Amino acid sequence: MIKPYAGFISGKVADKFDWTERLFSLRIRGMFSPYIAGQFVKLALYDEQGELIRRAYSIVNHPNDFEQTNELEFLIIADATGQLSPRLQQLQIGDDILISDTAAGFMTLDEIPHAASELWLLSTGTAIGPYLAMLDQPEISQRFEKIILVNATRTQAEQSYPEKIQEFKAKFGARFTYVPVISRESVRGALSGRIPLLLESGSLFQAAGCQPDSSSCFFYLCGNPAMVKESSESLNKLGFTKHLRRKPGQFSSENYW
Repeated sequence: MIKPYAGFISGKVADKFDWTERLFSLRIRGMFSPYIAGQFVKLALYDEQGELIRRAYSIVNHPNDFEQTNELEFLIIADATGQLSPRLQQLQIGDDILISDTAAGFMTLDEIPHAASELWLLSTGTAIGPYLAMLDQPEISQRFEKIILVNATRTQAEQSYPEKIQEFKAKFGARFTYVPVISRESVRGALSGRIPLLLESGSLFQAAGCQPDSSSCFFYLCGNPAMVKESSESLNKLGFTKHLRRKPGQFSSENYW
């Protein structure tokens, strides 16, 4: 049994799936608190000196799935220079782990202005995770006329959850568009480059088959801080403004580390 720590509860690895040598998914079983699709929790392990190493990870599976399984799913990439992710990659089914006792984060459907009917979900790498949970939210089908999911990775193999993407295509039909962006390989059907430049050039809008209008669109940005910062600047140049609760706008963001 792993040593308890204030603000954390114990969980056990229920399943593990490797997408690549570094990219993997973990499912952790435990008696966790309820959460909202799009939120994150902290995972934690002790190092060799007995110090707790912790990091925030977004929850991939929808709360309805959690209610049925008592499991939370996470999409993680092992960073060779990181303290926690290589340890997480070494975990096996049945191993113990600590997880924060409550979820946090405001990147949820409830935070999107009611006027928005076109939703753009822009991500890099593992940051697609919270969007997968959000897209399983029952009311999303009635709320948005158009949903565009974008994920930028280095390679095609890092384009995770392809079966889930196909489920969304079947569920939403013509209202749903998935745009993969791959930077280190030439892949048919995928854009090449970086999200901020693809926004400014219009290539992303062309690939999605629609031109967003400030009166009806909303962008969520989730991923590495450079993408979030530069994409925010690109959206500003295109006439969109950052969303604040006191002053509604067209985009909001969450850094993924």
